[in-house]
Amino acid sequence: MSALLLSFFTSLLSILLIIRYQHLHGQWSGDSDLSGPQKFHSGSIPRIGGLGLFVALLVTGVVQYLQSGNYGKELFLLILSSSVAFVFGIAEDITKKIGVMPRLLATGVSAYIAGILLNAWITKIGVAGIDDLLTIQWVYILFTCFAVAGLANAYNIIDGFNGLASMIAIIALLAISYVAFQVGDAMIIKLALTMVGAIAGFFIWNYPRGLIFLGDGGAYLIGFWVATLSVLIVSRNPQVSAWFALLVNAYPIFETLFTIWRRMIHQGKNPGLPDGAHFHSLIYRRIVKWAYGPTPLPHQVYLSNSRTAPYLWVISSISIIPAVLWWKRPFVLMLSCLVFIAVYVVLYRSVVRFKKPSWFK
Repeated sequence: MSALLLSFFTSLLSILLIIRYQHLHGQWSGDSDLSGPQKFHSGSIPRIGGLGLFVALLVTGVVQYLQSGNYGKELFLLILSSSVAFVFGIAEDITKKIGVMPRLLATGVSAYIAGILLNAWITKIGVAGIDDLLTIQWVYILFTCFAVAGLANAYNIIDGFNGLASMIAIIALLAISYVAFQVGDAMIIKLALTMVGAIAGFFIWNYPRGLIFLGDGGAYLIGFWVATLSVLIVSRNPQVSAWFALLVNAYPIFETLFTIWRRMIHQGKNPGLPDGAHFHSLIYRRIVKWAYGPTPLPHQVYLSNSRTAPYLWVISSISIIPAVLWWKRPFVLMLSCLVFIAVYVVLYRSVVRFKKPSWFK
């Protein structure tokens, strides 16, 4: 609890200072491009919220190491692992010149470092044949790096509205903490709650008014942290099904896979380009704006933006709740994955066809 509170207040203060002094750094840290398909804000907003998160993690790491060396050491190893992904992400926030592929490769390098330092490898997924392949060293190394980088990028993809990616991450980390508590893994609990505190400090400034954004640095940092802890809880605790790790992250994972399919197969376009047809974008345009009408005052644009995220919080719970309930029952978790995919596709098609589901009120 002390780590959670320390990371929370450090993040809260760090991000307050970033917002307060944005006139000094806004020319390079601000997101002033309002023309993109995923731009739903007005005015220039700092997009270096990830810097506040990273500072909070570092400060908490120092204090925890001085108080209890073992946890502080594990925390520092995870911070060190995440630093490559974070640096490339924050570089994109500042220069706007770092492409998707370099960021993915950097996150893959971070995953490899975490694998070496923390033994965070995916060596089973509960599927015959594939598990046999994952006993081969180079196979599980490549698979782990690909999976962690993919989930980190998925968080960057869903980071489109105030409070969306940050709250999804908090919910996922709390789910991981709960299962870690069930199996008695105190280390996973502390690592997860440390990031929960850091994200919560950011969330206060981001939701609902959007005074600061996560940026690529923050999204990749959060996504990497969630992905690595998802791997660790399975690798450290054999009783936890690998399908728990998949299901607890089902929304960002499937959003990414569905986007790739939709753009490459259905539309014949480059999946790496900005896209205005993500589920969260459609909910904003066809549900929120329809339900609440046009924003009456220019300075209240944030109202429509902030009303979008709760819909996705509810949708993500369709996968996270069964993951928490049946974390050691692979067959039930597999069925739950299929149910989530079916619900997602049905809802997506309904929104595309301008048919508002009855519970979207």
